[in-house]
Amino acid sequence: MAALCRVRHRWKRTNCIQLLTRNLTGTFDYDLVVIGGGSGGLACSKEAAQLGQKVAVLDYVEPSVKGTKWGIGGTCVNVGCIPKKLMHQAALLGTALKDAQKYGWKRGNTHLNWELMATFLNVHRISLFFFYELLFHTILKEYNFNTAILHFVFPIEVIMSLPLVWQIMLTAKNIVIATGGRPKYPTHIPGAVEHGITNVALECAGFLTGIGLETTVMVRSIPLRGFDQQMAGLVTDYMEAYGTKFSWRSVPKSVDKLSSGVLQVTWTDEQTGKDQRDTFDSVLWAVGRAPETKTLGLEKVGVKLNKESGKILVAADESTSVPNIYAFGDIGEGRPELTPTAIKAGKLLARRLAGQTNELMNYDNVATTVFTPLEYGCVGLSEEEAESRHGKDSIEVYHAFYKPLEFTVAERDASQCYIKVVCKRGGDQRILGLHFTGPNAGEVTQGFAMGFQCGATLTHLKETVGIHPTCAEELTKVNVSKRSGLDATVTGC
Repeated sequence: MAALCRVRHRWKRTNCIQLLTRNLTGTFDYDLVVIGGGSGGLACSKEAAQLGQKVAVLDYVEPSVKGTKWGIGGTCVNVGCIPKKLMHQAALLGTALKDAQKYGWKRGNTHLNWELMATFLNVHRISLFFFYELLFHTILKEYNFNTAILHFVFPIEVIMSLPLVWQIMLTAKNIVIATGGRPKYPTHIPGAVEHGITNVALECAGFLTGIGLETTVMVRSIPLRGFDQQMAGLVTDYMEAYGTKFSWRSVPKSVDKLSSGVLQVTWTDEQTGKDQRDTFDSVLWAVGRAPETKTLGLEKVGVKLNKESGKILVAADESTSVPNIYAFGDIGEGRPELTPTAIKAGKLLARRLAGQTNELMNYDNVATTVFTPLEYGCVGLSEEEAESRHGKDSIEVYHAFYKPLEFTVAERDASQCYIKVVCKRGGDQRILGLHFTGPNAGEVTQGFAMGFQCGATLTHLKETVGIHPTCAEELTKVNVSKRSGLDATVTGC
């Protein structure tokens, strides 16, 4: 998608990047060109336009290996957070139907119609697409949905290559890169690309199990790398009890399509050193994401990248190594790969470039949630990070095992419903990290996350009156420390 105004310079079709030598007068086609039409890029462009900036948005989605393609909105809206959460909800509803029988509801049909679910999810996705189209009509005024590969020529010029037509050169006072990333394929594994698809591991495995599909997760090392590992263990323990199979310390070797159409996966069990084989209908790879930087020609203008990750090196104000070129979101080195941080960072960048503020994005204590069957929400440091930064003797960890009221009548196992509050030892005990597994973890964690911006302490937490009966109130009652060795199981009302 490209939001374009009049084009001053027309280019002949060419198979190479043409370098310009004309002198620039200081007059630009645009105040801001945003490359990337995902959540962050759209937030940045919308904010800039509302502040009176003349803005162009350039976006192009390379079809996946399987030919999947989508329009404006980026990963989150089209193939990420939104459809994932809705499928997670579909699985939770299936569990609720089973619980309902204990609450007196008569047994009914619990079979999920995949085609019907996919249709309604797609209707919602398309509605968001039309919302973004309306946004460009009303705020950015003009657009074009045919943009292809983009190349930088000068720090203030960008060439837009349109499929099978001419190239167009735009000039801008500032250029912002917000192209995000795409899932990686393990290309060294025979058959991985030809026969695999990509997405998020535990979340996909959870909702696929929840809608009744036999699902196996193959784990090379540890689950939920970067998260608190005690909490990660609780998540996978619950999933195993939920019906998801795990193949631990397993390294895939090949994927072959048999004459029957099923896929045969061969892997090495590192615990025994032996090769194993099994057949599956689908193979989904979740081995990380790669930034979308390769086609932009960044090296030609001197934008520095991390050679290992391929991400753009950025300063606290999202500036790159080249003046007037900025980058934020998943493509920035060291930035959280989360939609809300990209949206917030994009808006703040637009305000700074428009001279409205000097406020920088605060990337500390960003809350997040993993939407597995038993949800896991967290904000701040993991217990491992807190020990590493402050020392084990300088932190106090308070915890509790609790049972959601909703689980009682349904006689559901609550062994993995757990709360952990990591604090600085001494004084008011400033909270360093908060972790929660249980129903609606995202809703619970979001509320407590604000306290981190205000320097929340254990004293503040204990002085807060809980809402009864809720899971969240258990956080206000936590009082047993790991150091004490006492039983942390919540009893009573």
